[in-house]
Amino acid sequence: MIVTSGGIGGNHDLVRAQWPARLGTPPAKLLSGVPAHVDGLMLGIAEKAGAHHVNRDRMWHYTEGIENWNPIWARHGIRILPGPSSLWLDATGKRLPVPLFPGFDTLGTLEHIMRTGHDHTWFVLDKRIIGKEFALSGSEQNPDLTGKSVRDVLGRARADVPAPVRAFMDHGVDFVVENDLSALVRGMNALTDEPLIDEAALRREITARDREIANPFTKDLQVTAIRGARKYLGDKLIRTAAPHRILDPKAGPLIAVRLNILTRKSLGGLETDLDSRVLTEGGEPLDGLYAAGEAAGFGGGGVHGYRSLEGTFLGGCLFSGRAAGRAAARAVG
Repeated sequence: MIVTSGGIGGNHDLVRAQWPARLGTPPAKLLSGVPAHVDGLMLGIAEKAGAHHVNRDRMWHYTEGIENWNPIWARHGIRILPGPSSLWLDATGKRLPVPLFPGFDTLGTLEHIMRTGHDHTWFVLDKRIIGKEFALSGSEQNPDLTGKSVRDVLGRARADVPAPVRAFMDHGVDFVVENDLSALVRGMNALTDEPLIDEAALRREITARDREIANPFTKDLQVTAIRGARKYLGDKLIRTAAPHRILDPKAGPLIAVRLNILTRKSLGGLETDLDSRVLTEGGEPLDGLYAAGEAAGFGGGGVHGYRSLEGTFLGGCLFSGRAAGRAAARAVG
């Protein structure tokens, strides 16, 4: 038997039970980046059979989750793949500390958020930024890519706001779109149990950031990062908006996006050898049992380490799946 049942992201109770103390208190609210059947059931069955489950507290959860306005599964969340320009604020409207900028350190940001006492954060931006810098996870959110249409991919770069992003602006429960800051703050506070955002304080945060846009010698490291990103032609053309003031009416309307914690990947799993045979706690292979993909921590129980680069995950799935298939074929002759 080859176990390829994935991780635990669809089972929020199990996610909270295995939540590491180093990341603070588990979130009360979670969105699911995977279907409900990715629930860790086969991991528990394998453990009962003697398998060794290692690094179970190593999970990869995203901090930029939004509720899918057109869900495919329960609590279906979509991840925003952000460019560098949005102003990232905690639940009370305070700017996240350096270097926790959009698209930078996911685990560092998650740790910071969970120590604030709140489960959510905010992006504050404008139409110019969202049109250039927001991409969305999920094949259904990227019909140009999944349809392999070069014309549509090029059209994404020319669009005012890409159609999938526009749909979230129009229908997403986490989005507030307004022409002035006062209305934006009212909308933000309407989405939370208590009004945590103070308009005057938020205006100071945005104004301080906007002031640095005109300073060629700015010490604002996010502004420096934006300028650095635009030195790469690809990012300049389709990924990073030209630096500008968020409160510039010409760049509006203003947009606030409530960000939730989104479950996604398990970096631990069933310990295996190089033939993807599942091992016992004593290091002995369990006869006839193999594991591959996320169920094996993307290849052996966390083979890429806790702070893996996302591009390495697929490689572990391919490697462990190939090894398991070959080993199982040899075993049955």
